[in-house]
Amino acid sequence: MNRSIQVLVTVGLLSIGGMLGHHFSSNSNSQQRSMFTQSAVAASDELTQSETLRSDEQYVVNLFKEASAGTVHINTMGRRVDLWTRRAYEVPQGSGSGFIWSKDGIIITNYHVIRQATSAKVVLNDGTEYKADLLGVSPNHDLAVLKIDTEGESLPTLELGLSENLQVGQDVFAIGNPFGLDQTLTTGIISALGREIRGAGGMPIDGVIQTDAAINPGNSGGPLLNSRGKVIGINTMIVSTSGSSAGIGFAVPIDTVQRVVPQIIETGKYQPAQLGIAVDQRVNIQIQRRLGIEGVAVLAVKEGSTAEAAGLTGLVRKQGRVQIGDVITAINGEPVKNVGDYMQILDKLKDGDVIRLDIQREIEIVEIEVELE
Repeated sequence: MNRSIQVLVTVGLLSIGGMLGHHFSSNSNSQQRSMFTQSAVAASDELTQSETLRSDEQYVVNLFKEASAGTVHINTMGRRVDLWTRRAYEVPQGSGSGFIWSKDGIIITNYHVIRQATSAKVVLNDGTEYKADLLGVSPNHDLAVLKIDTEGESLPTLELGLSENLQVGQDVFAIGNPFGLDQTLTTGIISALGREIRGAGGMPIDGVIQTDAAINPGNSGGPLLNSRGKVIGINTMIVSTSGSSAGIGFAVPIDTVQRVVPQIIETGKYQPAQLGIAVDQRVNIQIQRRLGIEGVAVLAVKEGSTAEAAGLTGLVRKQGRVQIGDVITAINGEPVKNVGDYMQILDKLKDGDVIRLDIQREIEIVEIEVELE
């Protein structure tokens, strides 16, 4: 009897202990799961916070998304001749960048990107490829205008800004295809303004923008943007001993582009305002060295021109010897030291403008007004 009671008590105690043990074990597991869940949520929140972009970062991301749609990749082909078979064939020549000027498929790039190319293809942001036709070029501004046939499809364009009111230190963004890596964004600031570089046509381009945004081979022709996403220049060249970016890049100002491109689209070429005289850079250098003067020698005057009406004179031959005529030393008070200066000043003017010339005529300095034509 006593033994039976003892056994029952023992079994009961074991059952209670098991229930208690299961209860405590269950609570412990529940607490562990709760702690794990809280840790996971905390870790997830921390990860989400770390992936959230700062407002300035998000602004740049959005700027790139919008501007990249209007930026293109340009591949050029060149012609080669097999020396044995004398058969001509096309081979890849190079690549560059450009941007969409108008919704109907006009593309702007650098002249040196398509120079000596026999054909070119334009690749849009979505990978669509088009054969490009050349509308015209201006080597002196290193600009070329292409046209692609989109069969009526409207293309996204980039908004054009102004370059006349830029300031050193403001943010800029370059989009292009360096080394064939399409849709690459680099950032920097305007390092300097009013630089002068030599264009592909041999003449100087003035008012050029200098930037430290990385510009490499393949970036040529791509847009340089301000912080509003507006085009303020076309990336053109770099200064580097290695051929890669060294923090000194140059862009043709958009004000120059807007002056030149519409005329190319309309006529196939750019023709600045004319004075009605003939000048030559090489001949002018020889005259300067021979006479020790600065200015631009008038070689000839066009018959019936406003220059002839104003009394300008060119080279004349007297007694078997060539005699120097008028030498232009200033236009509208701006010094003219060489043919480059002369061309740059006229490039900013238009037909019908009346300009004031300072002329060295033998030992005299005379002032003449002439209407451009």
